[in-house]
Amino acid sequence: MHVQLRACMVRASGIAAAIALVTGPAGARDSAVQSGLLAPSTQAPNSEPSSQDTLANSTEPLAMFAPGRNPIDHTIDYSIWSEALSYLVVSMGPSLRKKPQEFDNALGTRRRFGHNSRYRLEGSLVGFTFMNDEVKASFTEYRRDLESVADTLDIQSLPRNEQLAYWMNLHNVAMVEQIARAWPIRQPREILLDGVPLDEAKFITVRGIALSPRDIRTRIVYPNWRNPKVIYGFWRGEIGGPALQRKAFQAAEISNLLDRSAREFVNSLRGVQKYGGTMQVSTVFAEAAPFYFGDFERDLRSHIGDYANQDVAEILDRTDRVDASVYEHDIADLSGGARANAWFSNGQLGRGVSALLAQRQQKFEYMEREGLRTGTVTFSNINLPGDSRDKGEVE
Repeated sequence: MHVQLRACMVRASGIAAAIALVTGPAGARDSAVQSGLLAPSTQAPNSEPSSQDTLANSTEPLAMFAPGRNPIDHTIDYSIWSEALSYLVVSMGPSLRKKPQEFDNALGTRRRFGHNSRYRLEGSLVGFTFMNDEVKASFTEYRRDLESVADTLDIQSLPRNEQLAYWMNLHNVAMVEQIARAWPIRQPREILLDGVPLDEAKFITVRGIALSPRDIRTRIVYPNWRNPKVIYGFWRGEIGGPALQRKAFQAAEISNLLDRSAREFVNSLRGVQKYGGTMQVSTVFAEAAPFYFGDFERDLRSHIGDYANQDVAEILDRTDRVDASVYEHDIADLSGGARANAWFSNGQLGRGVSALLAQRQQKFEYMEREGLRTGTVTFSNINLPGDSRDKGEVE
């Protein structure tokens, strides 16, 4: 499968070249080893897995996936997933916190082309229109390969950051896979698997247990990680949620990547807005509230303050109420989920995607003129003598 997915991504590189001027540069053990997914460390394990000793009194069926106390030194390599993301995800850059200009209609018609969401120039968008059947099938095989890793390796016995990267990458691969299979579609929540909405559908199987994307978030990760920045590692396929990064989560840099994603989301219109004396926030925070924001307003304000830029800091200061009401369910797709907006015609990108990428370029040119930062720099953790083994661990 590794070879198949890589071959599909190589073909996709032709698409990447077509939009390169505006998108910028690409930023089961047997099964896993053969595909390059699992790369055991050369260090000896500390001890046998011991997660069950902390879970004996738990009634949660998914408690078996809670992190153990004595992790073993194994890593999972997601480089092939990073390669796929670098071809298919387009970063739209930091939010300018204002509504983009409307697209011009086609001459002589009221028909509108392109993504019309007010959030279309924030976060990231995915080129679903460029995925053929072979690429879509490769995502399914890759998701199954990730599932099979857990058949012979206890995920809960890995270091915490390794576990977190596993769950986030599995969740996001599964979402990309299913949305790609259903495309063209305007909103991922319209996707039904055997009559069940995508986010609730138990189409992911780990250690023989059927899981939904929501299960991974709210029954495995949120209950077992104390830091709310894990919220930003889960991509929901919707333009209103946290952005899909252009690289896979790897344990060594997952904390920094989550910080970057958190900062982008909190300072975007998708994350925080002001309406009178009310700070309106994303409904993503409401889903996570039982785990991270027990006193919703106080705890959320503190969390947002950790990542807020000047504009959002002023919203914190000038509001006295919090309302979790911001969200948009439209697909996070370059074409807005419409085939007519996207396909190549006579060697050219469709009108919708072309218009969107032109707006993106104009935004970046404006930011450069104004001396605004258009990107971010991520520093990976460097292990030095004497550093603890849990350095950079997301608690």
